[in-house]
Amino acid sequence: MSTYQPAGIWKNTLNYQREVVRNPWYRLIAELQNSITELTVDFWRARGARNAYLPVTTGSISSPMGLGSDSLPVQVDLFGQPTYLADSMQFMLELGCRITGKDTYYIMPSFRGEDIDARHLSQFFHSEAEIRGGLPDVMRVVEEYLTYLAAGVLEGQASELRAVGRDLTDIEVLANGGKFQTITFEEAVRVLDGEGIHTEPGEPGWRALTHTGERRLMERLGEFTWVTHFDHLSVPFYQAFSDGDRGTAANADLLFGLGEIVGAGERHESVDDLVEALAIHRVDREPYEWYADIRRTDPLRTSGFGMGVERFLMWLLNHDDIRDMQLVPRENGKNIVP
Repeated sequence: MSTYQPAGIWKNTLNYQREVVRNPWYRLIAELQNSITELTVDFWRARGARNAYLPVTTGSISSPMGLGSDSLPVQVDLFGQPTYLADSMQFMLELGCRITGKDTYYIMPSFRGEDIDARHLSQFFHSEAEIRGGLPDVMRVVEEYLTYLAAGVLEGQASELRAVGRDLTDIEVLANGGKFQTITFEEAVRVLDGEGIHTEPGEPGWRALTHTGERRLMERLGEFTWVTHFDHLSVPFYQAFSDGDRGTAANADLLFGLGEIVGAGERHESVDDLVEALAIHRVDREPYEWYADIRRTDPLRTSGFGMGVERFLMWLLNHDDIRDMQLVPRENGKNIVP
């Protein structure tokens, strides 16, 4: 039996520091985290992109409580000023593209208001980037990035992955270019025959892919399946409208491992489209006036993506509980030390 066992030590933080330094699982997690960071920097350096140092507080969160929001924001009081901890710094990366004239990226913590479970963390690390171009461009970059990560991890940690009982076959397939495929959301609905599709009732209504739907799609089509052009009301307001279609979004989710690990999308290029999207998603326009203004003063077509690092680690380790991917656990509503 492998000695690499996480043992669910996040469940009890009493004397956590003693447990974590003695458990080889967490030494492996630390090594993989380091590799992902180094490989990410190398990948973007080769493309001429720029890393951005960004704050973790914001007055304009990317998942506000409007239609299409898939997470709860985390509001804090900062010296008497209500503000939010960043759920994503995508908006700042869009600004970074305009400041630097280059593609922009970072790996930073993100904060969500939901309870933790086997698939979700309340604090996780986001590998996010914003590039100049459209949805097909960013999907291609994601595929190249994942291929680069897989090849680098195999070079650096293949023996450790074998030690946890990981069959390396699918990692090797990805490292050699992968077998990516793409279907639209409408095609996914037909493949699933409506099963695994959540339908939001009322007016306006919309449809979304459930976790069960993601799993069944992968069972039928295989991992590394892109699902594109969701109902626009099922995604956040900032995703661009599809060409000539206000009802669907120029977005894409990449399914592998536990399900969606990468989310990507094109942004609204025009002020008018952005303002329309805010209205139909029922999001207060005031916090996003600056976001509209940069489209007036510095128009630029960009697209971006976010990858949950801990979810990618789950796939690398073929593990089923994301709570074992943290070096130091955090849970909303609890004061945890260290």
